[in-house]
Parts: sequence; structure tokens; C-alpha cells
Amino acid sequence: MAAMIRKQVYLDQRHDLMLKRRARQRGTTEAELIREALDRADAAPAAARHSTSSVDPAAGRKAVEFMRSLAARRATRPGKRTWTRDDLYKDRIGRWAKS
Repeated sequence: MAAMIRKQVYLDQRHDLMLKRRARQRGTTEAELIREALDRADAAPAAARHSTSSVDPAAGRKAVEFMRSLAARRATRPGKRTWTRDDLYKDRIGRWAKS
């Protein structure tokens, strides 16, 4: 067995009770259960660790539809602006110069 490194972890009371119960049931140490859980977590494929079960396809379609409606609304705006930034600066400077 490889050299062990001591770690201290903090658990909720329910996790502590679960760990103690499972260790007693399996006749092994709590530390061994934690090591096994870490090995399983490391061995699990990345896709399984990042499950997409909470993704709602209908919500995604609705969001895309909304974004497209915004783009369409923007494209149908009447005319472009008739001023430039320089026009605004000239107007502002002109008002300050008069006062």
C-alpha cells in the first residue's frame, strides 16, 4: 500500500452518520470508504459528472426564439440616427461658448 497522507475534512452531521453506518455495514473504515468514493469520482467520465439532466430543451428553444425576435425588431427599426457624436460635441461646445 502506498504511503498515506492524513487529511482532515468537515462533514455535515447527516454525512457523518451515513459514513459511520456504511463503514459498519461493510466492515471497513470510514477512511477506506472516502478513498473508494474519490476513486469512483475520478474514474467517472466527465460527461457523467456534468449531467445535462437539469437542462430544459424547451426553455433553450424559447430563449433562442426570444433572441431572434429582438434581432428582428432591431432590423425593422425605421431609419438610422441622423446625428453623429461630433455633431453633439459641436452643439455642446457651441452652447458653452455663448454663455
